[in-house]
Amino acid sequence: MTDNDLFALDAPDCARALIGWTLRVEGVGGIIVETEAYDRTDPASHSFRGPTPRNGAMFGPVGRAYVYRIYGVHWCLNVVCGTEGSGQAVLIRAIDPSHGLDQMRARRGDVADRALCSGPGKLCQALGVTGAHDGLSLREAPFALIPPDEKPSQILTGPRIGITKGVETSWRFGLAGSPHLSRPLKAT
Repeated sequence: MTDNDLFALDAPDCARALIGWTLRVEGVGGIIVETEAYDRTDPASHSFRGPTPRNGAMFGPVGRAYVYRIYGVHWCLNVVCGTEGSGQAVLIRAIDPSHGLDQMRARRGDVADRALCSGPGKLCQALGVTGAHDGLSLREAPFALIPPDEKPSQILTGPRIGITKGVETSWRFGLAGSPHLSRPLKAT
């Protein structure tokens, strides 16, 4: 699958397909092991009420980053997908860190490797992602998004985390057996 094919998928399909891809920011990163999907019909999505200055990237060209801050503290990185204007994005929740571990440790402090990128805020801190990355193309530097040599053998699906609306929607995807998930995920 090419990145054009990936970005054209609707959010749930893109979220599932991203598992196993390698994400790097300025050479630092690893294999995506956990994602969540959001679209405009979803009351938990930032795009639910339409375009705003904060969520503008979600309505822009696909294949771009949508980066926002939660709790006034943590950055979150999303992949804009679907079609331009559709307000769809995939939150990158966790990666298996493999590139630039020393830089990740310097940014995150003295934590176990399994905890370096096991959550969207941790991941952005480890990779150095900030609001300056919002709207940038994932097809070019500082980003690199590389397809897997082969599809992961088992991807689990379950409810999303940290939301109060749309909790019944099972749009969280994770690589079965990965120790790097933000929280355990059981098949539903």
